[in-house]
Order: sequence, then structure tokens, then C-alpha cells
Amino acid sequence: MSAGTFPLVGRSVNRMGFGAMQLPGPGVFGPPADQAVALGILRRAVDAGVNHIDTSEFYGPRVANELIRQALAPYPEDLVIVSKVGARRDEHGAWLPAQTPAELRAGVEENLVTLGIEQLPVVNLRRHPHGEVDLDDQLAAMESMVDDGLIAGIGLSNVSLDEYRQAARSITVACVQNAYSIMNRSGEDVFDACQADNVPFVPFFPLGSAFAPTNPVLTSPEIQATAGRLNATAAQVALAWLLGRHPCVLLIPGTSSPAHLEENLAAADLHLDDQAQGVLDGLG
Repeated sequence: MSAGTFPLVGRSVNRMGFGAMQLPGPGVFGPPADQAVALGILRRAVDAGVNHIDTSEFYGPRVANELIRQALAPYPEDLVIVSKVGARRDEHGAWLPAQTPAELRAGVEENLVTLGIEQLPVVNLRRHPHGEVDLDDQLAAMESMVDDGLIAGIGLSNVSLDEYRQAARSITVACVQNAYSIMNRSGEDVFDACQADNVPFVPFFPLGSAFAPTNPVLTSPEIQATAGRLNATAAQVALAWLLGRHPCVLLIPGTSSPAHLEENLAAADLHLDDQAQGVLDGLG
């Protein structure tokens, strides 16, 4: 992979990482369709140079973390595992908020147990869209876990520009993980702020939402035409465009398909010429 590296909590990570969200069963719930394939994907990603893996206790729940532990423990020294807290699942797989300070600590502790580690390099605080719990109270809870040695860095997820600014006044923001793609630039203001502050920006759903009925990224005629001209795939073009936005962009495309993993990894080597850049910049 030739996309280069960028520092994350003082550690150099390859800009093409891996997201574990799609490893569990449908709806990010229950076991994978084929556990051996899921384990193989994780091992292949690390063998290919991935040293930044995004996960969460509520992926499965527990499934993604347990797969990571089974596939990769004892973990390579350079591997940066990033998790997140702020949600939970019920017995039917529904996504529920878990935003209180006590719930945030419980989420971190559960992540540590299932991953089999004593400290997480980064934990993202995923804000609930309605923000019922005060952000400063949440940040204080996260800082207490840094003081206790449970986490090394605090990231933010699903935050507005105001929330990012508010957090940055009281903590060192390790990274920001917001929805962002070539066809969804609604979070451009947060991306611009991260770029200005040299904070790692980690787009989730970089190829479009895994839960949407249609995918505007992979079905875009302009992206498909560009991919055809460059002898690439639409996914590779979309990922390469994100990598070209700024060196602070760290990608975590996820998949449960070995073929798609190879496709995503190869995007790090795709060069977008001026014609492609002009077309793609005009989308969104």
C-alpha cells in the first residue's frame, strides 16, 4: 500500500485501515456467515500492512471484538485498535443509546475484556443525535478512564462542528469519525476543522451507508465512468478520492468478502488524474 501514514495517538498508522463492522451477521448482529472467512479477512488485512482496525463491543454485540482477538492475538506491536462507546444492542439487535458516564465506562470495560487487552489506544465517544447527556460530563468520564489507564486517547464520532470545538477546548482530540463520502459531504465543516487542526479524520460509510436501500456512491454514473476509464472499480475510485482529500484522512472500509478486501486495499495505489479529480470534486 502506498497511501502513506499519518500519526494516531503518536503512533504511525497506514492510511488504509480496516473496519470490523461488517464481520458479524446481517444487521451487524449475531455471528458471521462463515467464521473462518471472517478470521481470514482480519489476518490478510494485517499481513497486507493494515495496522489500524476500527471496532466496537456493540458490533454483534461482542462478535467483532471476539473475532479480532481470535484472529490476531497476541497483537502485533504496531496494531492500533480503535473502539467506540455510546450505544448498545438489545436482544433483538436494536440500536439503543448508552450515553451516560456510567454506561461509557461499562462499554470501555467490556471492550477490554472481549479484546483481551488492558488498554485501548483510542476510544471514540459516539454522540447520540439528540444529545440528551451533556457533552462535558461525557468528556469528563472519558478523561477519567485515561487517568485510570483504560484508554490512551479520546476520539469523537458523529459530532457537529460545535461539539468538536467544545471538546477540543477541554481535551486533546485523538481523531474524529463522522459520516463522509464522495457523495455525502454534509460534514465538510468538521472535516475542514480537522484538516486545519491536523487531527485524524476517519470517514465512516466511505462507500455509502451499509443500511441504505440504494448506494449513491457505487451506483453513480460519473464514478462508474471514471472507474471504467482508469481500469478500476467504483469503490476504488471513491476510496482513492478520500485519500486524496488530505493526509489526515484515515480510511476504515469494511467488508465480509475476501475479494472486496483486496479491492479496497488496492485503492491505496490508485492515482486519480486531473480529469478524474475534476469530475469527482464536482459530485456530492
